[in-house]
Amino acid sequence: MNDITFFQRFESDIVAGRKTITLRDVSESHFIPGQQLRVGRYEDDVYFCTIEVVSVTPVALEKLTDEHARQENMTLPELKEVIGEIYPGLTELYAIVFRLLTKSDKRVL
Repeated sequence: MNDITFFQRFESDIVAGRKTITLRDVSESHFIPGQQLRVGRYEDDVYFCTIEVVSVTPVALEKLTDEHARQENMTLPELKEVIGEIYPGLTELYAIVFRLLTKSDKRVL
């Protein structure tokens, strides 16, 4: 069982290190820095990597910046569009910054 899922379209960006943040709603705001998470695809829950949480910070939709978008490997308009599709009407999010773990980084999960 995976701890967090991402849409399949984000898998290659995560594995390549181009996506280093995810914006989530309050239901996924419980992660803590240093926590290692098994990552699966949303569509089929197939495991594809392990990440370590760096930080979890509340952020209002209107306060999203070009830096958030860069960390998502998108432009700011693209990021806002994706957020609107996934979380219609939501204005309060949580920015979960993470790093991809290598085999030598991982502890037993």
